[in-house]
Amino acid sequence: MLRPHRRLLDRRLVFLLGKGGVGRSTVAAALGLLAARRGLRAIVVEVSGRGDVPRLFGARCELGEETALAAGLWSVDVDPRQALEEYLHDQLPLRLIAEAIGSSATFGYVAAATPGLRELLTIGKIWELAQPQRRAPDAQPYDVVVVDAPATGHGLALLAAPRTFAAAAHVGPIARQGRRIAATLDDRVLTALAAIATPEQAAVDELVHLRSELGGVLDAAIVNAAGADRYSTADAQALATAAADPAIGAPARAAIAIARREAARAHAERAQIARLPGAVVLPLIAADALGATDLERLADGLEDAA
Repeated sequence: MLRPHRRLLDRRLVFLLGKGGVGRSTVAAALGLLAARRGLRAIVVEVSGRGDVPRLFGARCELGEETALAAGLWSVDVDPRQALEEYLHDQLPLRLIAEAIGSSATFGYVAAATPGLRELLTIGKIWELAQPQRRAPDAQPYDVVVVDAPATGHGLALLAAPRTFAAAAHVGPIARQGRRIAATLDDRVLTALAAIATPEQAAVDELVHLRSELGGVLDAAIVNAAGADRYSTADAQALATAAADPAIGAPARAAIAIARREAARAHAERAQIARLPGAVVLPLIAADALGATDLERLADGLEDAA
């Protein structure tokens, strides 16, 4: 089930979830570009450490740094250790204590001993980016934060971390912060949850499972990299008839075989897309490396959902 009455870019936070390899980073970049095109101040957040989004714009982004990609569009790859330092600087009165606790070695020990801490710090930083009043005095607010979330299981863990820690802590600053973040994530006016799949059974199966894990509701389903559909059912039948004709020569038979494989692929993709009523379908763009024109094309395709 989808919630079509609110568009994605009406919210301050947009999480893009889905199976690995379905093009979340590309769709996140296109959605951020669409937001900037509408005059919004937007940032695309990664948590992978790979810098996939800035690379699409021919840029590089240092870990943890908010980097301009285009007019109105920024990117950041969240560093949990840096997020911890920011939190400690904000919470502790002495900067030296905060720096000592937030050092790389100490963070490694604490993170290893505290399952889910990295997810909590990561989601805490994402939440901070979406606040009208940022933590640092000179930090500018964003109108919309698009999150290229981790693959499905880790993405769900990221969303669950604030509530898990709030429940465990009961009282204190972590519990209070966890409850505030969880309330934002649960608020469909402020936060959108969208899932991405390619038109393949495994990816659609995972999207359906993800939707179930989220209580049966998504704000948008996006099918990425759908191939062109050139053949009707009648065309496929005509190709099958031609393939069975013994008078067909070898070159023509080879061409017919290629066309039949393409028709079968398109038919299989249509069947998978049909499992996601109301989904936004984005085209397959055949290119060794996507460029600005390709991202603009994908942004156009997202207009209906965003």
